[in-house]
Amino acid sequence: MKQTPATRRLSEQLREKLGYILLYEIADPRLDLVTITGVEVAQDRSYARIFVSCDADRYEEVLGALAQAKGHIRSLLARALDWRIVPELDFRIDRSTDEAMRIAAALENVPPTIGVAKDEEGYPVQGEGAAEDEPAGDASSDTGELDG
Repeated sequence: MKQTPATRRLSEQLREKLGYILLYEIADPRLDLVTITGVEVAQDRSYARIFVSCDADRYEEVLGALAQAKGHIRSLLARALDWRIVPELDFRIDRSTDEAMRIAAALENVPPTIGVAKDEEGYPVQGEGAAEDEPAGDASSDTGELDG
């Protein structure tokens, strides 16, 4: 849906009211620990897409509970909002938190090649071969000082 400053204000107002309703008005234990992560309202206020977040293993359970309570939630919204039209509610699971957790887990598992020393071109530097790559003048001057 196209979002304008007016629809963003409406979305924020609807998100606050829905949060209050889910927290204090709905007594379904299946909706515990459900977070409203975003709301998009159509310009004519007839439709609202609500994104919710929960544990990954509870997606179907939460969507079922929200579908069952949708009518009751709309009636509570009608009393809470001063809108002429109460929007049709479309609840969807927000999977961005799952993606963020997957990325964080991938970043924790650092491959062993990250710790390998590299030269300025990005090629690995050989530990024993690094001494051979030094200029001959530097190595001979070091041994010359020890002898002299």
